[in-house]
Amino acid sequence: MSRPRIRVAAYVIRRREGAELLVFDHVGMADAGTQVPAGGVEPGEELSHAVLREVAEETGLLTAGVIRPAAVDERPHPLTRQPRRTTFFLLRAPEDTPDAWVHRVGGDGVDAGLTFACRFEALPLWRPLADGQDAWLGNLEL
Repeated sequence: MSRPRIRVAAYVIRRREGAELLVFDHVGMADAGTQVPAGGVEPGEELSHAVLREVAEETGLLTAGVIRPAAVDERPHPLTRQPRRTTFFLLRAPEDTPDAWVHRVGGDGVDAGLTFACRFEALPLWRPLADGQDAWLGNLEL
């Protein structure tokens, strides 16, 4: 069996009248579904740094802070069936973070040029996230 791909995912919570989760949709890629920031960990990178990097890359949000790891998911990739291990982190965004914005990914990475429509949605979510990313939300103590 091959080694799992190591990944991180971010449950970025903002508190206003209640808890809200940062989600995004890929502009022009409706089939990708609504997601939370997530991605691979670079060799030698600490997981807590990787999750902050992924949030910044995919949403442009630089003010979120890591609270703690929330769960480890060991499900294979839904399309390739390749093994992967995703550590979900709980992060907090400042109360004054905008309700919604559009972020275009810069740089030269695999997401370069993609555009994400970011927004906060009230918890509990009214629909599931892509790739079962919402599976661990019920375990969070918010």
